[in-house]
Amino acid sequence: MSADGFTTAPPPGAAADWTIDQGWNAYTAEEHAVWNTLYERQTALLPGRAADPFLKGLDALDLHRGGIPDFARINPELQRLTGWQVVAVPGLVPEDVFFEHLANRRFPAGQFIRRADQLDYLQEPDIFHDVFGHVPMLTDPTFADYMQAYGQGGRRAAELGRLENLARLYWYTVEFGLMESPQGLRIYGAGIVSSRTESMFALDDPSPNRLGFDLVRLMRTHYRIDDFQQVYFVIPSLQALLDATLQDFGPVYAALDAAEDLAIETVLPTDRVFTLGTQAYARAKAG
Repeated sequence: MSADGFTTAPPPGAAADWTIDQGWNAYTAEEHAVWNTLYERQTALLPGRAADPFLKGLDALDLHRGGIPDFARINPELQRLTGWQVVAVPGLVPEDVFFEHLANRRFPAGQFIRRADQLDYLQEPDIFHDVFGHVPMLTDPTFADYMQAYGQGGRRAAELGRLENLARLYWYTVEFGLMESPQGLRIYGAGIVSSRTESMFALDDPSPNRLGFDLVRLMRTHYRIDDFQQVYFVIPSLQALLDATLQDFGPVYAALDAAEDLAIETVLPTDRVFTLGTQAYARAKAG
């Protein structure tokens, strides 16, 4: 462990907590144009698909001020709303660094943006995924508390050798989560709302399973990073998600010890399944 308390030393130019200056003034006109293209395309698609907390967060932060957002401009509003801030980091960071930032209400975001020929797919998260996809939800007090609780739980999961299970919770909620609403299913996961193709696939395609949220069930389930999701987990509300996370995870990890992992395509007899064409799944086409 390094002197700053982290297991891996930061790269040259980064602070001890792996943060760097965003370097907003260095973005080119072409890079700002990529942000504008992505932003306009997604905001035209998401009404009637994205959850209300996400859409409200977009409005609150005004992320369309002409190009890539300047963290120095959006952080005061984000801090006023929920006490969070966005910090720039040089790409993916070690798990202990990531958990430490979340536990202290700091969201680490990459500073680079994809090229114009990469609009529909990029393997490593860029600033559009991190800021457009993640940050609007951090304006919601309940989701903001959930993210902090996740960061705090990461420390214990690391001590107990449960990081793989905890990563599944992040994947199936923060990245690829669906939510019930009076109008039908809505998307809130950053990996969906920041992707044009997955925004449509997650709600319209009949092939993936859409299962009711159950913490232990979810944490037993593998996930894939190289294709559209084969399973989505549907939370009834953000409060239900937070409540599940604030419980003592000791019994949860004990239940995982006694259960086998599940393949992505598995549907259990106890699963609540949302299917196309049912009233539970129907979504408004208006908007």
